[in-house]
Amino acid sequence: MDTPGFRKYLTSKELTTDKITAIIDFVQTFETFLAGAVPTKANTTEFSAQMVAAGTNTLSNYYALLYYAKFTANDDVYIAVLDLLDGGEALENLHQRIGAVLGNEKQAAIFEGLEVSPLGTPNTEKVITNQKIMTRLEDIGSPEECDQIFAHSLRDLDEAWYADAQKLYADCGDIEEFLDKNAQHFIAHLEKLRGEGELFFSQEITAEVVEYVRSEPQIARGYVTGNILYEVKIPHQTKEFLAETDPAQKRYYYCHCPWVKESLKNGKSEIPPRFCECSAGFHKKRYELIFGQPLKAEIIESVLKGDDWCKIAIHLPAEAVPEAIE
Repeated sequence: MDTPGFRKYLTSKELTTDKITAIIDFVQTFETFLAGAVPTKANTTEFSAQMVAAGTNTLSNYYALLYYAKFTANDDVYIAVLDLLDGGEALENLHQRIGAVLGNEKQAAIFEGLEVSPLGTPNTEKVITNQKIMTRLEDIGSPEECDQIFAHSLRDLDEAWYADAQKLYADCGDIEEFLDKNAQHFIAHLEKLRGEGELFFSQEITAEVVEYVRSEPQIARGYVTGNILYEVKIPHQTKEFLAETDPAQKRYYYCHCPWVKESLKNGKSEIPPRFCECSAGFHKKRYELIFGQPLKAEIIESVLKGDDWCKIAIHLPAEAVPEAIE
């Protein structure tokens, strides 16, 4: 590794000297582990397993690997680390909510013989744990209790992430104008990433990907019927999704969830579709902040149910669509 160059790169990120030193030191342990091999998704995941075993699987150390991946322009390492971090908080949040709604005794029964997966757990292992938990949860909890547990996303969603959406809505005359402008901004963002060769989270953006999103208004914009806003998620791996012809594999490439995705790789998943309600909570968060109140959201279609994509219905407040109640 070009250590002086990496140090200069980290300095440009306005990190403290101590932080820069810690990052460089940890990255050197990664390069020692590689023993001269080219960094790949596979050996990054292997190194993560070593981190978990050694207790060095801290968020700051994974961020160190992300800095390294960016500096070396290694998308494989960057994507591998994002996959290891993605949704890392979800199972801990599910554990806490099960306890809050069902009580400690039922919580213990659902998690018997299992642990809350540590940060850096591979997605292939996450889905095995999730399947057992969700199956037990549906056996022990009532539908109403499960609805309460999944009423909101299992992700930690920082309200600051939605500031631009809140401002955009405030500048618009109504929800339809907001959806129009939000779609324009989304497509422009994808075009910018494509032109710069940057990833959209963990996926490559090609001209075909941009055109697909532009041509599918349920993804780019969404639509309102009555007081319900319907949105469809962009595929997690759109380039691969578009190239694939096998329906089961297309569902695999479509799914975003690290606690579900790998269960779809060989066909029908054994994870109960209820888990996708986490995604409904994720999608409604923006609108809850825009309108300043809790909202109801539900999954209409999902790949876990065997559908081709995931479609979410968000129930908007009366003031958002006054004509719907006239």
